[in-house]
Formats: sequence, C-alpha cells, structure tokens
Amino acid sequence: MLPAITELRATLATPGAHAALIERVLEEARGPAAASVYTTLLPERARAAAQAADAALAAGQAQGPLAGLPVSVKDLYDIAGRTTLAGSVQRRGAPAALRDAEAVARLQRAGAAITGLTNMTEFAFSGVGMNPHHGTPRNPCDAAVARIPGGSSSGAAVSVALGQAVAALGSDTGGSIRVPAALCGLVGFKNTQARTPLDGTFPLSFTLDTACAMARTVADCLLVDGVLAGAPLEVPARSVRGLRLALPQTVVLDALQPAVATAFEGALQRLSQAGAQIVPVPLTELAEVAQINARGGFAAIEAYEVHREALATQRELFDPRVARRIALGEGVSVDDHTLLKQRRHEWVLRTTQRLAGFDALICPTVPILAPPIAELLHDDEAFFRSNALLLRNTFLINFLDGCAFTLPCQAPGELPVGLMLAAPGGHDAALAGVALAVEAVLRRG
Repeated sequence: MLPAITELRATLATPGAHAALIERVLEEARGPAAASVYTTLLPERARAAAQAADAALAAGQAQGPLAGLPVSVKDLYDIAGRTTLAGSVQRRGAPAALRDAEAVARLQRAGAAITGLTNMTEFAFSGVGMNPHHGTPRNPCDAAVARIPGGSSSGAAVSVALGQAVAALGSDTGGSIRVPAALCGLVGFKNTQARTPLDGTFPLSFTLDTACAMARTVADCLLVDGVLAGAPLEVPARSVRGLRLALPQTVVLDALQPAVATAFEGALQRLSQAGAQIVPVPLTELAEVAQINARGGFAAIEAYEVHREALATQRELFDPRVARRIALGEGVSVDDHTLLKQRRHEWVLRTTQRLAGFDALICPTVPILAPPIAELLHDDEAFFRSNALLLRNTFLINFLDGCAFTLPCQAPGELPVGLMLAAPGGHDAALAGVALAVEAVLRRG
C-alpha cells in the first residue's frame, strides 16, 4: 500500500528511488492480486518518467507535482499509438489514437509515471464494475469474499487500493469515480464537468462525462485535479465548527443497508460533536430526477448515437447488459432530447436555490456495501437492482452539474462505506475546503 503523495515523496530522495518504486509497482501489477485490473501495462513509459525524475532530483532541478510517481489511466483515454478499447472487444481493430488525450498529456507534463491502462465497465455504462470480456477486478477490501469493485472505473480503484498507483485517472458520468472509490475505501473527487478537458476521451454522455481522479486523501485528489485542470483550486481553510451541511430527507437515505446506515450515522455524530450543523432538509426535487430521466436519460440517448451502427451490426460483441442500457436510447427523438435538456436546466436552477446557505450537501455515497461478484454474475435482476442502487445518490450530483467528494467513513476493520459531500457546479474550491475539514474529523475516528 502506498502512502499519500506528500509522505511518499519524502521517501524518494535517494538515488534511483523512483525507478525502484516503478519496478516494484510493475511487478505487482503482473501478480495474481492484480488480475483483471489492467488491460495494458505501459512499462517503458513508466520507466522513462521515473528515470527522468531520478535524474532531475540528482541534478537539483525543479520537478512536476507528480514526478516519477505511479498513476494509472482508465482505458477510455487515448494513448498515442494505441486503440482505445473503453472496456470492449468490439473496438479491436479500430484506428489507433494519434495523440494522448489532453488529461493524459497533462499528467505526463506533471511528471507522472503512467503505469498502465485500467479495466472498466464496457463503455463506462454501469456502476457495478463487472466486465465479461476482460474480467472483473476483485475488490481488495475483503480477503474472504470476492466482491465487486464498483464501476465504471473498476480497475482504477483497485490499482490505488492495492498500492499500485498514488492516483487513478477515471471518469464520472453518473458516479463512476465516486462509486468504486467508496466501495474500495478511497477518496474520489468529481469536479464540475467544465473544469477538466475531455479531449481524447471515449464518450458515454457528452452532457455528463467528467474527467477526474481518485486517490487516498482529499489533498492528493486536489493535487491531481490541479494538474488535470491546468491550475490548482484556491482552497479556503475551513473548520468543521460552524459548517452547515444539508442532509436531504428525500431519496438519498432510502433503503440503506444496516452497515451503511450505522457508519453514516456514526460519521454524522462525530461531525456534530466537532461543531458542524447537520440540517435535515426535504429537498423533494431529488424525487423528480427518476421521472425526468424515465426515457433512459442523457447516457442512454447519447451512447445510442455513438454506438447505433455497431449495435445494429455487431451486438453479439457487446456486453449484453451494456447493450440493453444503450438500447434505451433508441427511438428517442431530437425533440425529446431537447426537452430533457430544458427540464434539467430548470431543475438545476431550483435545486441550486434550495441549497443556498449551506456549505455542502451530505449523504451516503452509495446505500449498500459492495455485493459479492457471484451474486450478480448470472442474475440480471440482481445486477440491475444493485446497479440502480449503486448509482442512485451519485447520479443526482451529475444531473445537478455539481461537484462532489466521497470520503471513507466506516469504522476500522469494517467494509468500506462512503460519505458524500456535494455542492452545485462551480463551487469546487469551497467544497474542497469543507472536504479537507471533514476528512480530518473522520480520520481521527
């Protein structure tokens, strides 16, 4: 397990330390614990970055914020000279990318040692993290039971949880950073969509896709976010004392598993004892989202436009569960799509007004623990029921065009449970200050 970036950096002052770290990480990435975590390893690229970091350190030269540190990249970001599979087999033989995705290029310029491309749900269209083509990475947080990692950034989360990356570049359309981060005991940051570039990213939903990352701490997520956005957030120092946190009474607390309810309630108690005001609010607008998206929502509509031809001619190459979700977009008219955009815009305005005066919205990231893989492998009903629950709370923030963190809040020795802090779009810096303060309380236990 790798420590947080600041702690790790302090251990890499000896000659060749970055190169040694990368060799260890690459060796572990080929081991049995990392089965199905990567679709491709990039050893030459990672070694070159590590050697450059060691050389710069020896010469006393300034280095980038991620110099020589292992970072994994979800396999929907273009890598020059490679076909972007996006978790599929249908795209084998598609033209190779001519250049790196902009997010990858920015990581590279910051010195990151990009170790490999991580496995994912096919075309990023599920919160479960299972993939029938490339296998399903096992959630490392339970040694006794093989549990799902969450998705769609499944391999991304496991690469960090196993200590094979200090951070993982993923994406978040309905929760694809926050769900696996929550289930694997990590911190995930879904920034406001417009903050980070999507150039060179295989799309799920042009309207909702967000380029973002997960790591072990809020500070590490913010460091990577600053690299991806081209400038760090100016985060105000905050104390938990006096924070006003809105706790919605609609949707987000429904059907919580007992372990999730217990962990979340314990976190609320610790925050209240530290001086935060937890304010129950109806926020009935949240109940409207399912009805507004009844025709499948932006992801189905826009994914169908991307995959229309392949779905008609090569459906047998798709994950059947993903194909089923994409097909929900068939027959949706341009007028229907326009109406969806209009209804969302109006909903965002009303919901943002309801949250005025609060420092953040607070709720469980997901209402359930990570289910065993075996329970969902051959049971479509159980799979889609779990998928809907996993994405239920996180998707609300994507629909809001908001920003959000997930933080671990379970007791030591318990399976991971995520606590989500969220805010309307454009409030990333203020929310980051809240997240740092809340994290400090939760880590004290």
